[in-house]
Amino acid sequence: MTQPQSRSALPASRPARAEDVKTPLPDSLICPAEDIFDAAAVAAEIERIYAGAASPSEARPDVVACLNAARGRGMQAIADAFAASPRNSRPTKRAYAWLTDQLVHTTFEIATRRAHPLNNPTSGERLSLIAVGGYGRGEMSAFSDVDLLFLTPWKITPWAESVIETMLYLLWDLKLKVGHASRTVKDCLRLARTDFTIRTSLVEYRYLAGDRPLATELGERLWSDLFRSTASAFVEAKLAERSERHRKQGGQRYMVEPNVKEGKGGLRDLQSLFWIGKYIYGVKDAAELVNHGLFTRDEYDTFMRAEDFLWAVRCHLHILGNRAVDQLTFDMQVEVAERMGYADRAGRRGVELFMQDYFRQATRVGELTRIFLTVLEANHTKSEPMLTRMITRRKTAKAPYAIKQNRLTIGDEAAFLGDPLNILRIFEEGMRTGTLLHPDAMRMLSANLRRIDDKTRANPEAARIFLGTLLKHGNPERALRRMNELGVLAAYIPEFEPIVAMMQFNMYHSYTVDEHTIQVISTLAQIEREELTEELPIASSILKHGVNRKVLYAALLLHDIGKGRPEDHSIVGARIARTVAPRLGLKKKECETVEWLVRYHLLMSDMAQKRDIADPRTVRDFAKLVKTQERLDLLCVLTVCDIRGVGPNVWNNWKAALLRALYRQTRRALADGLEALNREERGTEARKKLRAALSDWTEKQLRAETGRHYPTYWQGLHVTAHVDFAELLRDIDADEIKLKLTPDEDRDATRVCFVMQDHPGIFSRMCGALALVGADIKDARTFTTKDGWATAAFWIQDNEGAPYAAAKLNRLRSMIVKTLKGEVLAREAFKDKDKLKKRERAFKVPTSITFDNEGSEIYTIIEVDTRDRPGLLHDLTRMMAASNVYIASAVVATYGEQVVDSFYVKDMFGLKFQQESRQKALERRLRDAIARGAERARE
Repeated sequence: MTQPQSRSALPASRPARAEDVKTPLPDSLICPAEDIFDAAAVAAEIERIYAGAASPSEARPDVVACLNAARGRGMQAIADAFAASPRNSRPTKRAYAWLTDQLVHTTFEIATRRAHPLNNPTSGERLSLIAVGGYGRGEMSAFSDVDLLFLTPWKITPWAESVIETMLYLLWDLKLKVGHASRTVKDCLRLARTDFTIRTSLVEYRYLAGDRPLATELGERLWSDLFRSTASAFVEAKLAERSERHRKQGGQRYMVEPNVKEGKGGLRDLQSLFWIGKYIYGVKDAAELVNHGLFTRDEYDTFMRAEDFLWAVRCHLHILGNRAVDQLTFDMQVEVAERMGYADRAGRRGVELFMQDYFRQATRVGELTRIFLTVLEANHTKSEPMLTRMITRRKTAKAPYAIKQNRLTIGDEAAFLGDPLNILRIFEEGMRTGTLLHPDAMRMLSANLRRIDDKTRANPEAARIFLGTLLKHGNPERALRRMNELGVLAAYIPEFEPIVAMMQFNMYHSYTVDEHTIQVISTLAQIEREELTEELPIASSILKHGVNRKVLYAALLLHDIGKGRPEDHSIVGARIARTVAPRLGLKKKECETVEWLVRYHLLMSDMAQKRDIADPRTVRDFAKLVKTQERLDLLCVLTVCDIRGVGPNVWNNWKAALLRALYRQTRRALADGLEALNREERGTEARKKLRAALSDWTEKQLRAETGRHYPTYWQGLHVTAHVDFAELLRDIDADEIKLKLTPDEDRDATRVCFVMQDHPGIFSRMCGALALVGADIKDARTFTTKDGWATAAFWIQDNEGAPYAAAKLNRLRSMIVKTLKGEVLAREAFKDKDKLKKRERAFKVPTSITFDNEGSEIYTIIEVDTRDRPGLLHDLTRMMAASNVYIASAVVATYGEQVVDSFYVKDMFGLKFQQESRQKALERRLRDAIARGAERARE
């Protein structure tokens, strides 16, 4: 490999002169040049127009029409050719730039020869037309900006002003998005010294037309007076700009709707590398980065593949959007995947395969950036990070490793390659020394992955090293992420490879499957470091009292390893865990526990979020599956980490409260026996608490209140809700509707307690009233008193997933009352509100409806798993009311665009829905309600 030169030994080169940089040749375009722009025909047509016009201004409308038609034909020709070769982005971006060149050249000719001819120009009446930025680089998508620099030798003359104005108006009439500046060479140098945006645009200048010597002078002055002496400052500015850009885009390479241009691992990152290379070395082509030691030939090939892929995506986005679109939104992901030839296969959608390729390319861009920047540090062109410079104690590494530029590298190549286990050891050594890997080490690791063979994987020492990296150093996510990006993790655990960069096409998961796995392990490490004690008291307590850490880390590593297959990923994952866990050095009992945890890693989450945990049967069934306190503890920690690893805003107090309640009740059941969970005991305890809370009530009033409710009322509500209902029922009039809104801080929700005369459909009307004000219903329970009152408690959140602010409560109360009184018809009001956003229409969620008569002692549980939308719960409950179904409670679990509504119901006679024929009839009605609502939402 060519060694990078030191900064002091840089060649006295210069950036490409204007005459060096040529418009791409017509034979390098996606289709024949004459199909894109027939210059001779356009020139002849313009000649004819001017010949028949009395003046240039009279000819202008026809000239614009001629050029617009030519541009339209060219755009269509490029789009058609690209559709036929949808990954061939390099000649496509050149074609768009070449078409733009022809339009700019033509307008320049019109402005200088037709509109403002100059027979005897003075030395000051020179004008050079220069392309800058992406247009200067000769890379454009269909709707990229056209950045132009009008260069004059001195102060701009009236003639030049007229030419520039005429050109700009013509280009604007052609609907081109033109960025422009009129400057002298001196202006360019002065402004570029203080404005890095201007400086960057000038790095990629390209002569188009007009005075060529003036353009050449600009290039030479930029190099001699600016670039040559300010390389370090430019590099630091570009890196700071990159960091800020990443922050604005979310700071993650694996954002589910990435920005192809500005996002982490996107085109701008690649362009930044090229800008820096051009600025420092004056290279004209990215291939020259190899000659200067910034990349190896393989790395350059990776650079080109990533650039080609990302440009193809961007070109498709512009064509599909018919405008400048760089955000790969969910709806666009589907369409781009189809255009690029991705099809569904092996249980995975084509769009998921496409996004997996996208994220793998983004990862490679990150690797290239690290390598590039470290080489610059070696050249002293880029300074070391501040934190590195502040460390005074020089770390030492064990042989065969060494520290270079404060990074871990390989000191003895022969010794390193002599033992394949060193490929794993280097990561533990990095954790021990607290150093990052040097790019030289990364290169060697990537080139020698095949040394990790079946014999190495079966070696107990390999398992010891790998688990030691996870368990011993407190922040295993750092090593895991680097192992994953370099391919080492998939080499050691081949079963992990399919989920690398695997995107899950939904609105719930914020990360790819592999990144989610790393985030989950990171959460566990945070809990162990006691950073989340206040936020996660139970998980923190479990870990403090001690669990088998090897089992827990192994289960977290493998919990989603079965994703991407047609079969349930929990079942597939358990099967894979059965094979992988022994290779990780776990004992037989530990392997069985890991397998069980992977198989049932969704069990606790599902029970807590999809079932009524106030029902004793729920807790008893869960306890029977868990069996032991050890499994309960491990599963609880795994569940917490799993939910928190889904995305930054997924974990909340609502989920925390549900999991805490389920954990505590199950722990009690396992300790005291399942018989300790029964309705009668809960009822007695609840009535005692109510009496204590209503100490100012008379005994007669207390007897009346505790006697008017059926047993189910006492088991599912906190005493504060019982108090609210008691006060609402006290002295209520026959036709009165009462409600109370109470912040429930423990659950991050607002509790709404309703009291009104019971009648059919009341639950549905309450759902409609809440949905109309934008409330997200999380949980609902409805009861009927012995004297005919309906008492219902709903827990709701606003559209930000938070309790309602005090300022909004009056409007909320007013709308609820109006709807319950029939002044507002929810069914009619939803016609305008119940709409799906365009970007969300790409998601398809198959509807599943199940009937469970075993999960509750007295109710049938109907679980509806379908596509979420604002009016869904109202539609379902209205259909149930029309079918004489009594709803005792509803539990709502939302997973992005998917929702699972679980209803605890009885028929009009108070019986379960046992007969299959009745279940099928009700299922048909529910499916019909879902279909009609979905059709309304698409209109």
